[in-house]
This record gives sequence, C-alpha cells and structure tokens, in this order.
Amino acid sequence: MMAVTAKAFQLWRSRIAPEDTVTDLCRVAGIKRSTLAQQLVRGKVSVPTIVAIARAYGLSPTDALAGFEGYGDLQDGIRTPTDAELVSQVSHIDILRLLVARSEDKECAGTDLRLNLAPFPHRNSVRAWIEAIDPGDLRQQLAASTGVARQNLSAQLTAGRLAPEIAMQAARIAGVSLTSGLVVTGLLTPLEGGWPEDGRARALCALSDLDLVFLARDRLDVLGKQIRRAELDDGKDRAMWENLG
Repeated sequence: MMAVTAKAFQLWRSRIAPEDTVTDLCRVAGIKRSTLAQQLVRGKVSVPTIVAIARAYGLSPTDALAGFEGYGDLQDGIRTPTDAELVSQVSHIDILRLLVARSEDKECAGTDLRLNLAPFPHRNSVRAWIEAIDPGDLRQQLAASTGVARQNLSAQLTAGRLAPEIAMQAARIAGVSLTSGLVVTGLLTPLEGGWPEDGRARALCALSDLDLVFLARDRLDVLGKQIRRAELDDGKDRAMWENLG
C-alpha cells in the first residue's frame, strides 16, 4: 500500500493540529498510538491513517490526500462515476430482487425509492469495478505502469482489495474518476468520493430486462466459482487433518 513519508505526515500534522501531540491525534482519530508510532518509526504512514485523521479533524479526505506525493491529481480527477461503475457496486442479491420484481410486474418495481439497495462495497466490489472500467487490457497496463506482478494483482482482486495507488492508476488508465477505486475498496465513503446517493439505483433501473439477466448470470458465475474454490480448499484442509491423524 502506498504510504506517505513520515516527514510529509509530520508537516501536515503540524498544519492541521499544531497544538496536538501524537497522543492527542490518535485519541481524536480513534487510532491506536502504537499503530501510528510503528508507522512513524518505519518512515511511512498509511493512507487509511491519513484518511482517519482528516475525518476526525473535519477535513475532506480527498483534500488531505491531494497534498501528498502521488495523490496531487486526486482533486482535479474527481468526476461523476459511469453507469457501469455504479451498477458494478450493486450486489447480486439486489440484481436478482429487481429481476423477480419485474417478472412479477409489481407496480413501481423499477423505481429508485423501492429498491433499497444494500450498502457497498459488496463481496465482489473490487473485481466488479475493475471489469466495469476495463478497456480490454487494464491488468496488463496496470502491471506495466505500477511494477506490480500480474499474479500479485490477481491475488489482490481475489482477496477483494486493491492498494490505493493501484486503484488510482487503474482509474487513470480507464479515464474514470480517480476517487472511484478508493470508494469501491472502502477507503472513501461514496459521499467523499463524489458518488450520487441514488446513482446505483438509477443506473440499475435503466438496464433492460435482457441486460439485467446477463448481469445476473455473470455475477452468479463468479459467485459459483468462488464457492467451488472454497469447497475445494475446505476439502483439502479436511484431508490434511485426516492424514495427520
């Protein structure tokens, strides 16, 4: 995870809370003092730490991050998420709920107010977002531009996470909002990232029945593979313990 230098952090801290000690800072932000102390000793402060402190002191996390190296273009790169991005953050359960409602021809089944979509990120938020913005060779370009091996990138996606610098680079390559990846990984809230409150419901309702069916099929296919992989891993674990006696 790309972090900011301890020196840059200390300069920023002295500006936003000149009278507060590190202990005060941790108490206000709800961070363990040992956690921040370890980061300072290593010379790198994590991005989630910066975001937590910014929120605690009433600052915009995007404004705060934009002041550090590697994030300078964050503010200028904020734009409205695409419909594909918005739909990518709808869970398979909500997609199926809308399909069932449409099949039953319920009154107002497709209106924003009746959907009550589950909060996101969901289980497959990161992978779904990458697929939604992929121009065709996103993984290759990401690996080449960040120096992260393809297998390491795949491991992050499988685990449902993505380092902030990789998420922002993915957005740059795809030409979407630089905050989108930070939102789908849970680093920023949708509001902080500029995502409209009713955007997901509107984008989902705009899909035709056929597109909705295809979307549900694709999501269930991914879910099926994950469950199958988990069952295989569980079977291997049981066999290992049985062999151990």
